[in-house]
Amino acid sequence: MTTALDADLSGFLGHEAAGAATLELLVPGARCAACMAKIERGLVGQAGVKQARLNLTTHKLSLTFDGPSGDPARVISALDRLGYNASLFDPAEAKAAEDREGRRLALALGVAGFGAGNVMMFSVPVWAGLFGQELEPATRTLMYWLSAIVATPCALYAGMTFFRSAWSSLRRGRANMDVPISIGVLLTLAVSFSETIQGGRHAYFDAAVSLLFLLLIGRWLDHKLRSKAQGAARDLLALQAPVAYRLDAAGVERGVPVAEVVVGDRLAVAPGQRVPVDGRVETGASLLDNALITGETAPAAVGAGSLVHAGALNLDGRLVMRAEAQSQDSALAAIARLMEAGAQSKSAYVRLADKAAAIYVPVVHSLALATFVGSWALGLGPREALLRAAAVLIITCPCALGLAVPAVQIAASGRLFRKRVLVKSGAALERLAEVDHVVFDKTGVLTEGRPHLADAAPALVAAAAPLARASRHPLAQALAREAGPGPVAEDVRETAGLGVEGLIGGRRARLGRAAFLGIDASQSLETELWFGFDAEAPQRLAFADTLRPDAARAVAALKARGLTIEVLSGDVPAAVARAAEAAGIERWRAGLTPIEKAAAIDSLKAAGRKALMVGDGLNDAAALARAHASMAPGAAVDASQNAADLVFEGEGLMAVVDAIDVARAAKHRALENFGFSALYNLVAAPAAVFGLINPFIAAIAMSGSSLVVTLNALRMNLEARR
Repeated sequence: MTTALDADLSGFLGHEAAGAATLELLVPGARCAACMAKIERGLVGQAGVKQARLNLTTHKLSLTFDGPSGDPARVISALDRLGYNASLFDPAEAKAAEDREGRRLALALGVAGFGAGNVMMFSVPVWAGLFGQELEPATRTLMYWLSAIVATPCALYAGMTFFRSAWSSLRRGRANMDVPISIGVLLTLAVSFSETIQGGRHAYFDAAVSLLFLLLIGRWLDHKLRSKAQGAARDLLALQAPVAYRLDAAGVERGVPVAEVVVGDRLAVAPGQRVPVDGRVETGASLLDNALITGETAPAAVGAGSLVHAGALNLDGRLVMRAEAQSQDSALAAIARLMEAGAQSKSAYVRLADKAAAIYVPVVHSLALATFVGSWALGLGPREALLRAAAVLIITCPCALGLAVPAVQIAASGRLFRKRVLVKSGAALERLAEVDHVVFDKTGVLTEGRPHLADAAPALVAAAAPLARASRHPLAQALAREAGPGPVAEDVRETAGLGVEGLIGGRRARLGRAAFLGIDASQSLETELWFGFDAEAPQRLAFADTLRPDAARAVAALKARGLTIEVLSGDVPAAVARAAEAAGIERWRAGLTPIEKAAAIDSLKAAGRKALMVGDGLNDAAALARAHASMAPGAAVDASQNAADLVFEGEGLMAVVDAIDVARAAKHRALENFGFSALYNLVAAPAAVFGLINPFIAAIAMSGSSLVVTLNALRMNLEARR
């Protein structure tokens, strides 16, 4: 029988432009930064692998080989030795695996919720005995057995998420937060069974399954957030036309899937269609809307010899172009790859709780083991020694530590939600609290992103309106909106990339670019249209993009908080300079492509800066994904909203200031909670070691510590109301 390791998989290799072989694998078992480091370091240098990059969000492992050939089977075998199963990357299979993971978590959450709810039927009578309604020992034992029947299978099934993760971590010689959770749950069940069998007074079946229910809520939400993050690149590539219209030798158009387009194909792009791949115009002239790609507000005129990019919207003229790249090599695909790489770097971010767990886990487990061994050696029986060790583990259970950050993040997220800011992940708040530099896009962020008439007499607007109503040009449409409803010019002819002409009241008139009306406006600093009747001097209509009302105030507030600010825009220099000056920003760069924006963010990162990127366009998506933290307005395109860590509604930029303030306050509260957790463990752990606290009191103390950190987190909301 032929296995995957015996089969020839060389047909699945790709090739870079330089000729080096590439391979993409799906590694579903990789879940943390340690997994990523182990896989990337373990593969480089083996099986001819030159570079290995793992994306934790999509679980896609991208490999580059030393030469034009490689052996996928050897790579899969090397991954197996590292402890990870791998298969050839198939987007459909990756999506199916993601869906299976979501269903598994949802089912585990449902089982834990069922167990937590139903076990209370038997726990409540036992609790009532603590307040003068003492149960007979036989009745109490019966209640414990009924609790065990409900809680044990639910806890074992629901806990598999944590048990698998803990076992995987221990196999690598590390201990993550799932290790103490797993040990705590299993030991709680074991002690509860021991006490029930021996007729003891205290069992904790309800605590085990309830803890898992609460933890699984957070795990399921984290899965949903990761799934949402994967949608950013998919949304981006969805803007690439699914069909290209290829011209054969006879000039006949035939629709083909865009994936089948090869370099050299002649393609037709009709008005209203998107350019399918990168290429160069052979014949035709038109206006292209590149706003989503470059951020430039004015449509770009293209003609024979012009370079066009996939995703650009053809506005008004038929183009015939020659493909210069395949769909997977287009500018859009390059941006999508940058976004994936950015998501990978963010997924490697080590959270505060993980840092604390690296110290907490080995110390507490060593202490519990020493308590058990020492108590037995000093003459206590194995039952008493186990109870004392269990008390150590219970009273030091990482519930308070585990809640220290999530409780604060929930409170902070709720506070921001009331300010109309949506936080997409807890780690985003931690990163946002660390930023020291803010990068704004111009169009749609500093400005409203809607060109409007800035300088024209009412009589001129009324005269030009009939032609404007007949055009699809964005500036003409802005002029038509300003003028309102009314008559439309007759005998209209639109010249792609230049303007429109027609008859208004029987007189020939033109509306369009300066050159269309015979004007030399090479030094013009404004987005503009010109209008004039034949034999009359043309008149100028200037357009502008209005600054957001609170942009200058938000910039001043950010500077007051010690942050440096700059603008990165794809728009023309004159427009960027005006917007930056009006907002009070000294540093700006204009005319940047999406890749150049992402490179600028990488340069800041290399210089040790932690940048917050605020953008809304498709041209900002890669930069948003690669920034230390990122925000997008609610009106942003889907790809940018998905790539951003936070999304804010409304027309104001003060939401950016509010988000940074809340993130910094949340970090302060989280550190306070860590401090309390450390102090609590320093006092409680020795008391449990010396037998001063039994498991029941330990459970109460542990719950109390969780309550304290939760109440401290809620102080954020109290402060917000003052």
